[in-house]
Amino acid sequence: MKNILVPIGTSPNSHETLQYAVDFAMEFSAKIYVMEVFSIAVGVGSMANIGEKIAKTVKEHLREVIDKVNAKGVEIKIATYKGDLADGLKEIDEELGIDMIIMAPRSNDIKEEIYLGPVSGSIIKKTDIPALIVPKGTEYSPFKSVLTAFGSGVVKKSRALEPLLVIQKKFKTKVNLLLVKNAGYTEADLKINPALINISSNVTITEHANTYLGVLEHFQSHQPDLLCVFRRKRGFFKSLWEKNTIPKSEFSARIPVLVLRVKKD
Repeated sequence: MKNILVPIGTSPNSHETLQYAVDFAMEFSAKIYVMEVFSIAVGVGSMANIGEKIAKTVKEHLREVIDKVNAKGVEIKIATYKGDLADGLKEIDEELGIDMIIMAPRSNDIKEEIYLGPVSGSIIKKTDIPALIVPKGTEYSPFKSVLTAFGSGVVKKSRALEPLLVIQKKFKTKVNLLLVKNAGYTEADLKINPALINISSNVTITEHANTYLGVLEHFQSHQPDLLCVFRRKRGFFKSLWEKNTIPKSEFSARIPVLVLRVKKD
């Protein structure tokens, strides 16, 4: 865990997410890169230096947010780019090698019934980088218990599990696995990746219409301080492929959520 990216939005509480990231990064001696997405559309007659002015404004805003946190010796750098969000994330990842994105689920101007706002939703949808979604007002503390929920235990590449493995090793976190048999599951889905089995304390198998309902059933009994889910088109956040937001009726969590990009085929 060397490089962590923190997207900064317009929310006045952006510094809270950055402070959480700083405290987390300190555990791994990692660097933090903050970014703010912006696009430039210059028409005929526009000022020639409008791009530089916008870039300057963006950097000033990021510096204001950085000044509000206690860096605790963690190196914080600014990463900016021009253009589409997905292209920008890819560009930054290729240049720096981002191990994790830490972000808030939504900004303050998004309706309360929404869990994942359009910007955060786009990031989850359009990048393969693991993401840690941190609810507003959450103060960092080492993870003691994680509930890892999935509808299929098949993971094509075990390195996709690396963030979870690193967290478990660092904090000696208790890992509980929850396999939720959804409609249309196969026997192959019941075969859990050995890397997951090796770090788990126990495995629970249940059956529900979707994985989130399984989490709701078993959440209280496990009492995790971290929920780990897989980003799959037919798993958690499946509506991201139809839109860029997630309503709380489909998914919601008051604890940090680690989203891993894994494939089962």
